Amino acid sequence: MFKATFTGHHRSAMKESMVGLPYTTSSVDHVYTRSHSSLGNRVLRLIVLCAAAFIFVNWHECYRTLQYIAPSLYVERTSLCLQAAPLTPRKHAELHEMLSSTLATDIFLQRAVDLLAGSVQIPTEVYDVMGPIGEDSRWDVFGSFHEYLTEQYPKIHSALHLTKVNTYGLVYMWKGSDESLKPLLLAAHQDVVPVNRDTYAAWQHPPFSGYFDGEYVWGRGSVDDKNGLISVLTAAELLLEHDFKPRRSIVLAFGFDEEGSGRQGAYMIGQYLLCTYGEDAFSMLVDEGGDIEKQYGGIFALPAITEKGYLDVLIEISAPGGHSSIPPAHTTIGMLSRLLVHYENHAPPAKLSRSSPMYDHAQCLAAHAPDLPRSLRKSIKRSLSSDRALRRVQDELFKDPEFRAPVTTTQAVDIISGGVKSNALPENAMAVVNHRIATDSSVAAVQNRSTAILKALAEHFNLSYTAFGAPINVHTPASGNLSLSDAWNTALEPAPITPSGKDAAPFQLLAGTIKATYNAHRSLDADEKGISVSPSMGSGNTDTQFYWKLTQHIFRYTHYDESGVNVSMSGGAHTVNEACKADNLVEMIRFYVTLILNADEADNI
Repeated sequence: MFKATFTGHHRSAMKESMVGLPYTTSSVDHVYTRSHSSLGNRVLRLIVLCAAAFIFVNWHECYRTLQYIAPSLYVERTSLCLQAAPLTPRKHAELHEMLSSTLATDIFLQRAVDLLAGSVQIPTEVYDVMGPIGEDSRWDVFGSFHEYLTEQYPKIHSALHLTKVNTYGLVYMWKGSDESLKPLLLAAHQDVVPVNRDTYAAWQHPPFSGYFDGEYVWGRGSVDDKNGLISVLTAAELLLEHDFKPRRSIVLAFGFDEEGSGRQGAYMIGQYLLCTYGEDAFSMLVDEGGDIEKQYGGIFALPAITEKGYLDVLIEISAPGGHSSIPPAHTTIGMLSRLLVHYENHAPPAKLSRSSPMYDHAQCLAAHAPDLPRSLRKSIKRSLSSDRALRRVQDELFKDPEFRAPVTTTQAVDIISGGVKSNALPENAMAVVNHRIATDSSVAAVQNRSTAILKALAEHFNLSYTAFGAPINVHTPASGNLSLSDAWNTALEPAPITPSGKDAAPFQLLAGTIKATYNAHRSLDADEKGISVSPSMGSGNTDTQFYWKLTQHIFRYTHYDESGVNVSMSGGAHTVNEACKADNLVEMIRFYVTLILNADEADNI
């Protein structure tokens, strides 16, 4: 299609130039001229066709080159995802430059490596089920971790006010000189996912060694989330070492059971901060989240501006037991199996809406991803006003599960049990279905949908039916009972969406800081292609679920460049061979230094 359009354009132009060729009126000269003219026309046609073929073959590279050297020609495209300019401190320019020079040294890289490695060597594992603090000895390791932090960050522990919340939650308050400015809140978590002892042999280096191979720091927590915690603390320590005195107060909040439920750590910290500062008291919050990735040839920073909701649906069937030699047509396990298959066959519909942050991300792909297919780019632009084009965008982008999952409500049957003996009919069978709820849905919508899906089968099996405390079908007599409930009472609504437009000052400050950090760390010139910042969202939940009332501007972002990580050498979070690239660690520290200084200078957040 593109080829036909392109060729047609040049044929039309060629025809117009041929019409304008001069002809003489002499008969002899006329024949002579036409003969040469015909030959000339054939040569001209050949030249034009060759040129067209060359341009067509090399169009992609030409297009990319033009995009970068003449951005003014692509105003329509880039207006889809307007970008903040790189933002560096002005009032603190001298301090920022001094610290930037320090961060660029091998000595500092080794310091950062040692700090992270030492933290990894303290196995702050948390489990889904743990006893009370003070009774369950598995919590005690956090005391050792606190001792390590006190030793490594003397300036912080002498200059900042530390409050320990619920024994192991850490809240550092760095008081600013201007109380009219809302404080900046920076968060991370101290805990890590447990390492399965059966996987120790699969690790290239022991999981709690903190081993540095010259490029990566290895060990559990090196990527999730001790690199974030160490980066925040190291940035603050550096600023204190250079006598920085903030105008805007800064609060550092570190939970200790994010990988569990968060109820002991971040929940309690959130309540403490709410009581101490009040609702909407903070200018913005940055916690772990989206990172830096390469997509369709473009480099994107992906701060998540919301999170999905959460609901675990417990499905239970009970019926009379007995001996297996005289079985009913369907046991509780058989009925549950039928229900689960039906449940999976009726997954929530997948739909991309214009209100989703992932739609905003699609706009950014159209604006800044040079390798995005031309037809998809065109559809994304048209989808702003065309529902048909929006469906085409959805169909194409949903082929990638990494894009589809954050957009839709997902469901997964994760737990199932029933029966205790092979010759005894099971009186009970149960399953848990995990749901991650789309931002345009709700807990109630998932509950209502789950209830409706299983109603017909409950009637088919003559089961009395109760869903989330409400009776649905009541059979007398019934063959058994079906019930749905919130498995662990952990239902969570989707998070509020953080403003991210051109008038959203906190987002623009974050985006400008990201760009400045990325460019400075790579010594990019102003005219070199850098990074694009795109609103995004993840499929999981973070400690920020307990901080919603503290600020309207919550950003889940880790300034970690996944595009530069050798995935064949290192794994990621929650798996074997977790490892943090040392250069990325230094860049994360640079990011927090720049963010603190930029936020200190801002009057509009």
